Amino acid sequence: MQTSVIISTYNSPLWLQKVLWGYFAQDRHDFELVIADDGSSDETREMLAAMAPNSPVPIAHVWQPDEGFQKCRILNKAIAVAQGERILLTDGDCVPRRDFVEVHTRLAQPDRFLTGGYFKLPPNVSKALTQDDIAGQQAFNAFWLMRHGLPFTSKLLKIVATSPFDEWLNRLTPARPTWNGHSASCLRSQAIQINGFNEDMQYGGLDVEFGLRLRHVGIEPRHIRYSAIALHLHHGHGYVTQGMKERSHGVKENTRHNRLTWAERGLSQWLDSSNRATLLRDDRLTRF
Repeated sequence: MQTSVIISTYNSPLWLQKVLWGYFAQDRHDFELVIADDGSSDETREMLAAMAPNSPVPIAHVWQPDEGFQKCRILNKAIAVAQGERILLTDGDCVPRRDFVEVHTRLAQPDRFLTGGYFKLPPNVSKALTQDDIAGQQAFNAFWLMRHGLPFTSKLLKIVATSPFDEWLNRLTPARPTWNGHSASCLRSQAIQINGFNEDMQYGGLDVEFGLRLRHVGIEPRHIRYSAIALHLHHGHGYVTQGMKERSHGVKENTRHNRLTWAERGLSQWLDSSNRATLLRDDRLTRF
């Protein structure tokens, strides 16, 4: 297995279904899907079971009880059971273009992590996307998007840029090259080297902090913002509190200031034999 695509989700089965349609339509199928589920209801599990027979790739569903926003914990559990040499992390609200996995695979380098972007859709366009639109790739056509209510914006460059212009734009972008959890990849061994995600963090900078530790061990970023395209479906952030963001910001800045390379409460606990036995119980991990 070359790549494990890890998709984080929480109680958004309709959006996750659209995302899965995107992965079913990929140009290559030498990857697995690992759904990192931070406490969704049975509706998500049932949707996955219904879709799995039509999937061209293996699907694993890693679930944990709902204890508030614990994305770092479920991502670590997903990395622990991932079977690919590389991990590609994204979210359950990001529909990939058919070359998404191909781009992350083709541009991979052992001393780099790849960091992409996304193209935000408004609520009306997010709801309008159908399986046929995604499978046929019309959803990634700028004119189709505008016909369905997307206003014209310079950000449409992400959709229309083709080779070699996408590479020029990747080099010219003023955006900082951080680990972006909606489109980023590295070797699984590198995630293990820095002990995965920091479970002392909740919402606010958890992806950046992970990327900082990669950089502190010598793994530098490479922008692929205009090459690996995903459509970001609209949603709210009702689970976020100010205190949560402030605590996470403090952890991130401590990592930056002290050039930390290891998360004290991270991935290693889920690679440990006793915790791994719990994680692999039928009610925690389902492989379709």
